[in-house]
Amino acid sequence: MKIADKNTKAVDLVRAALEKAKEYEDYHAFISMNEAHALERAREIDAKIERGEPVGRLAGVPYALKDNFSSPQGHTTAAAKMLEDYPSPITATAVAKIEAEGAIMIGRTNLDAYAHGGSTENSYFGPTSNAYDKERVAGGSSGGSAVAVALDIVPFALGSDTGGSIRQPASFNGVVGVKPTYGTVSRYGVVAMASSTDTMGCFAKNVEDANLVMGIMAGRDEKDSTTLADFWTKDLTEATPKQKKIALIKDFMGDGVDPEVKAAVNDYAGKLKKAGYTIEEIDMPILKYALAIYYIVVPAEVSSNLSRYDGIRYGLRSSEAKDLDSVYNMTRDEGFMPENKRRILIGNFVLSSGFFDAYYLKAQKARTLLIDAYNKAFEKYDALLCPVAPRPAFKIGENTADPLQMYLEDVMTVPPSLAGLPAMSIPVAKSKAGLPIGAQLVGPRQSDQILLNIAASVEDK
Repeated sequence: MKIADKNTKAVDLVRAALEKAKEYEDYHAFISMNEAHALERAREIDAKIERGEPVGRLAGVPYALKDNFSSPQGHTTAAAKMLEDYPSPITATAVAKIEAEGAIMIGRTNLDAYAHGGSTENSYFGPTSNAYDKERVAGGSSGGSAVAVALDIVPFALGSDTGGSIRQPASFNGVVGVKPTYGTVSRYGVVAMASSTDTMGCFAKNVEDANLVMGIMAGRDEKDSTTLADFWTKDLTEATPKQKKIALIKDFMGDGVDPEVKAAVNDYAGKLKKAGYTIEEIDMPILKYALAIYYIVVPAEVSSNLSRYDGIRYGLRSSEAKDLDSVYNMTRDEGFMPENKRRILIGNFVLSSGFFDAYYLKAQKARTLLIDAYNKAFEKYDALLCPVAPRPAFKIGENTADPLQMYLEDVMTVPPSLAGLPAMSIPVAKSKAGLPIGAQLVGPRQSDQILLNIAASVEDK
């Protein structure tokens, strides 16, 4: 990525990004732009460089921000009617760290409202189109960020990943997408979806840029008790795999997976083998239960996190409400999208008296078995390999009437999220129709840079 210096003006970098954003406006990657403030910040950085003052590692680099990260610029909407006019009084820790290094936010990107979805069709502001085919979805929930990078509007963008919301749109749009180990990056200031699986990551055009951005965001935060001490090293080559063994997950290479996706992942496995890695197949039968576990645990947390939107403290309040009950009921009815309501209903059901033990408690026990299965696999292998999604990007509107089919798109991305593991999507091929296909690498906790190193070793330059 280009970084501002005496020969490269930050103002020029930002103006070029803003112009490209306008050129590709019809993709609807952005909900709002931050033009005036971005140019002001760029002028400040150029002035510092001119005076010989120190500037950060991302000086003048324009970036796009998923609109569930809080910052005072504009409104933090989470693509929801409920927060359409919400000015955040705080800045998310991840944003503060990135901007302290000189990065400049040019706009807020589109997503599924409250990050509930896998296509960016559930946005109150309308869907985002795929960077390679406007009739197809961008993926979700971080679809806008993925498309902004894929179209070369910005060199990197921030996203959140709860069950695949970075990896799947990265795969659909042919960019690198990194979901870190749970706790690597602070969740403070990011609109919560599911607190036990929410992670903050990024999209980039290449592994080197992704490593730089993630290294800046990583580290403990006193405002988020789940954060880990910073384990990121500046030199990516220091994070070398010890066993040089990678397992291809057979359970995700069978029936129901597009033949072109299987061929692309097998070809990528071949490249890794040529690079010196031993590739073996592994059976992980428990993975078939991961989607069921996820859609019990996550809606339960969603229903809890969305209970704060009541029309009293902040956000939307229904203008038709006449008393306290109608304030609650009408505000939530008007402010939430159908998918938000579906997850609230599921979550309340599995947490309700008489069903808690049968569903939620059983799902958490199964989640522990899933974690144990991963731990056992990582005793022998540095990483696991599988597709990111069963097929390339599907058409806009194709799954909107079938929630179950939409949920099945997450079958390969939710297992690492439930286990708190790092995972990344790497662009590896294109289908005959010209649609990107990604491969997914998954590693043990805090092996994030080992995954990046593996990907870098066979990355097309």
